[in-house]
Amino acid sequence: MKAIVGTLVVIGCLLGGYLPHGSVGILIQPLEVVIICGSAFGAFVIANPGWVIKKSFSAALGLAKPSPYNKDTYMELLGLMFRLFNKARREGLMAIEADVEDPHASELFNSSPKIMADHHVVDFICDYLRLMISGASNPYQLEDLMNLEMDTHHHEALAPSEAIGKVAEALPGFGIVAAVLGIIVTMSYLDAGPLEIAHHMSVALVGTFLGILAAYGFVAPISADLANRANDEGAFYGTIKACLMANLNGYAPQIAIEFGRKAVPGVNRPNFQEVDEFLQTLK
Repeated sequence: MKAIVGTLVVIGCLLGGYLPHGSVGILIQPLEVVIICGSAFGAFVIANPGWVIKKSFSAALGLAKPSPYNKDTYMELLGLMFRLFNKARREGLMAIEADVEDPHASELFNSSPKIMADHHVVDFICDYLRLMISGASNPYQLEDLMNLEMDTHHHEALAPSEAIGKVAEALPGFGIVAAVLGIIVTMSYLDAGPLEIAHHMSVALVGTFLGILAAYGFVAPISADLANRANDEGAFYGTIKACLMANLNGYAPQIAIEFGRKAVPGVNRPNFQEVDEFLQTLK
């Protein structure tokens, strides 16, 4: 929603400042748009592998929805981790083997629909619980492995942001290309009247305007918001890691969840009482 609101603000302020002094018709130049956007898209395709192109479009469209990593999702995560740790503590690690091996058939996992909606998160949780069940109990080695996986995943998550950011950097240049082409066209009208020449000069300058507007008004903010989403996702994995490491180090389930709560970014972090009351309902 905020992406839509921001876009409307950019367009509204632009038109609000321009319309009292000029006609919007001169700004509508489809051929300039084809030159600028088409060239930028072609360069984008050349520069990136297929999976980045596909993910960039799907991620950009996803910005119309709010971030999935909100307070409710964190509470659901902490609840799931508590259920798993509590069951393992009461009945032994082998008691959660069936839940880990087939989370889609697990009552514990299915009680957390927001977590189940993200198969990467489910795989991350299950993989490390599976290692713990199989006897991998060295916390330093498991932490190194988690860090390696999280770094790799975060690098991939940032790829669309970086790719779209490079498009934003290139758009003003393509705007200049469109403007130069417009000047070349204008040169063929030098024997025309002043109004005709002025019109073609205006069209040429619109190319520069559109390239800069697209870059800084739309594409660069999209790139920045994608980076924010990737960082939100990284913080979510950091919370999972904090819970798992605390459990691996022998802390009681409720204390392990407190470790996870402390890892939640402040804007989404529930307070101690909220988590305690929530966990009491799960016992």
